[in-house]
Amino acid sequence: MRLPTALRATGLAQLQSLKRAYSAALLDACEGNAVIEFSIAAPVLAVILVPLIDIGMAVYQQMQVQDAAQAGAQYAMAHGWNSSSIQSAVMSATALSVSASPAPSKTCGCPDGSSVSAATCGSTCSDGQKAGTYVTVGAQATYTPLFPYPTMGNSVTLSAQTTARIQ
Repeated sequence: MRLPTALRATGLAQLQSLKRAYSAALLDACEGNAVIEFSIAAPVLAVILVPLIDIGMAVYQQMQVQDAAQAGAQYAMAHGWNSSSIQSAVMSATALSVSASPAPSKTCGCPDGSSVSAATCGSTCSDGQKAGTYVTVGAQATYTPLFPYPTMGNSVTLSAQTTARIQ
């Protein structure tokens, strides 16, 4: 059974207008755009943020190593020279696994502005002051990054050193 030509033309016209309406609706649809944009942006953000977090953690641990060296020097200023006690102060200054390396050392010297010139203990400096006793305290820890980076490798040794006058 064949449809009359007028009915076929009307039906064909309706199908074409329906097709145009759906095509326009699909072209105007934007419900999935956010998912596609997020799927592109998320990996880019991760590539940027993960190394920044890693650098932040390394800097924080470096500050803890510096604090541990300073804690050893403060212990020496308050309690005098005792190498094993200074090492204990360094290692217990932070929750980070820190070693007192190199071992604390005691020297005598004369201050000249920003440095200390070596001198014999008990001698007189060029400014007329008695030579001071100084302690140098070092601290080290190993930082392991979240991901191994080509320039850093699997781990980095963080170190700090502090010198303080104890007498």
